[in-house]
Amino acid sequence: MFDGGTARSLARQSVLVAAVCLVTDAVSFLTRGPEAVGPLEAVVLVGLVVADAALATAPRYSGWVALAHAVLLPALALVLPGRSVNTAGQLVSAYRAGAWLRGRPAAATVVAMAFGVLSSLWIGGATNPFAVVTLVTANTVLPWLVGRYTTARKEYVDELRRQREAQLRDAQAEVGEAVTREREAIARDLHDVISHHISAIGVHAAATRMTLAGPVPDSLVAVESAGRAAMVDLRRLLDLLHDGESAGLPGLGKLRELVDGVRAAGLRVALAVYNDPCPLPPAVDTTFYRVAQEMLTNALRHGDGTAVRLELDYGVDSVSLTARNRLTSRRTSPVAQQGSGRGLRGMRQRARAFDGTATAGPTADGQYWETSVTMPTGATS
Repeated sequence: MFDGGTARSLARQSVLVAAVCLVTDAVSFLTRGPEAVGPLEAVVLVGLVVADAALATAPRYSGWVALAHAVLLPALALVLPGRSVNTAGQLVSAYRAGAWLRGRPAAATVVAMAFGVLSSLWIGGATNPFAVVTLVTANTVLPWLVGRYTTARKEYVDELRRQREAQLRDAQAEVGEAVTREREAIARDLHDVISHHISAIGVHAAATRMTLAGPVPDSLVAVESAGRAAMVDLRRLLDLLHDGESAGLPGLGKLRELVDGVRAAGLRVALAVYNDPCPLPPAVDTTFYRVAQEMLTNALRHGDGTAVRLELDYGVDSVSLTARNRLTSRRTSPVAQQGSGRGLRGMRQRARAFDGTATAGPTADGQYWETSVTMPTGATS
């Protein structure tokens, strides 16, 4: 199917072809024709002009246009003795018939045009059979075959394109199925391994809290709360892996709840938010929340365990999240401070997925470790 622009372009080109054929044949008739144009010559000239103008009509009329040129050929041979049998319009009409017609109409058209050329040659006195066959072939069969070849080649290319598109769709479907199977396998592993251990931690913490006769330590309550929160997040992740949707996943709107949970574990957290919050794509919002989790976990595990400052800065085109905590020892290497480094690599990968950046390292005075992640507000994965 052609769009409006393509159809208009083809219509303009057909008008141009018709105009060129009309001018060429009319000028040829007047310059190489009879010395005087009588009534019969005028009728033939008008017919030639009309037949050439008809080349601008719709392709469904190609057979009738070719038939008109076939009728004109013997008429031209009558009024223009010794003139060449072919005209520009006749050649183009033969091409159009081959390109647009199929089946019996196409066969009937090429036969009619061949008969027209043959009649004009007979009227002109041609007797050499080889010359007659050559002229008939060159003026009717050859342009007709070129038209059919052009259309057949286009159909072949279109078929290759359709096959390629079908292969791409099948490949994408296979990739999608493989990803779905992998997500389901990961979900099963998370459910069978991690969820059971986290549930056990929560159950034991709750049981211990209920058996204590005296005041319950805040750290024990924090362990129980963290276990429940981890189970909620894990169920959301399992739903995401099973269904492929991110609805209900946490974002920066729950950052204060995350900070409160870390404070319950004994780490002082100072949270600073700069400028008014702006809406973020759901995937970016969830990524910032996961980055904040990793930053606070690193501060709790690898810092001095006393305090961390978390800064959330909403810029015009980007959002930045920065965490700064005191190192346990000024002589300890940054790599040792950060354990295996998988958490930092994970943050960098999360940031790169949304055209963002992530940096981590000690401050200039060597007393603090600072981690910062920045992502565009309009980022998409």
